[in-house]
Amino acid sequence: MGILSGKTAIVTGASAGIGYATARLFAAEGANVVAVARGSDRLHALADEIGAAGGKAAVLAGDVSDERVARQAVELAVERFGGLDIAFNNAGTLGAMGSVTDIDAAAWHDTIDTNLSSAFFSAKYQIPAMLARSQGSLIFTSSFVGHTIGMPGMAAYGAGKAGLVGLARTLAVEYAAHGIRVNVLMPGGTDTEMGRAAAPTAEARSFVESLHPVKRLAQPAEIAGAVLFLASDAASFVTGTTLFADGGVSMSKT
Repeated sequence: MGILSGKTAIVTGASAGIGYATARLFAAEGANVVAVARGSDRLHALADEIGAAGGKAAVLAGDVSDERVARQAVELAVERFGGLDIAFNNAGTLGAMGSVTDIDAAAWHDTIDTNLSSAFFSAKYQIPAMLARSQGSLIFTSSFVGHTIGMPGMAAYGAGKAGLVGLARTLAVEYAAHGIRVNVLMPGGTDTEMGRAAAPTAEARSFVESLHPVKRLAQPAEIAGAVLFLASDAASFVTGTTLFADGGVSMSKT
């Protein structure tokens, strides 16, 4: 039996990268997984992979910035698996890049909606389902960009990701006495499609790697291991915190 045996988890951004690796790991550890992302084909491939390994998964294709998708994900968890115990609100986008003087309002709002408003909508529907079980673990994926460092051209991304820290801390205080833990995951540079889009050339990747004392990027499975800790009962006394799985980039000045 895995450490998440009998539990049900929602994973957003599950079709690729950290979300994909986490959905697979959760299922391998016994969780029923509700995988949410925009890409239907990739979600069904993930569900097939989980099923072939003996796990259970349901999929929901939709845009997390749409409040209806947040509600539908919880409804699916309850209908298929009887409730909700864990939510990894991981979906995000690089969004609008460039100087703030060149970013239009629509692009700004699109980025904030995907990276921050989606987490608010998710929590709005996930928390009542967790209250029904008198326990739960919410996890938000933030970034060192906008939290410990600033990166040129990433104002919208950094603002949205930094906002997740404030949201999580508030929710942690509000719901700790009800058995619900709320934490933030702070990954470093990770070898994902989005990470490669942020550093699209060999020179840019080398620069990002050099910012990390470990002098490399993380693999998605390495970050998934940190998520698993926050989701599991091993973190039963951990709430309102920011867990850095960043290869030391947040402390490095070299």
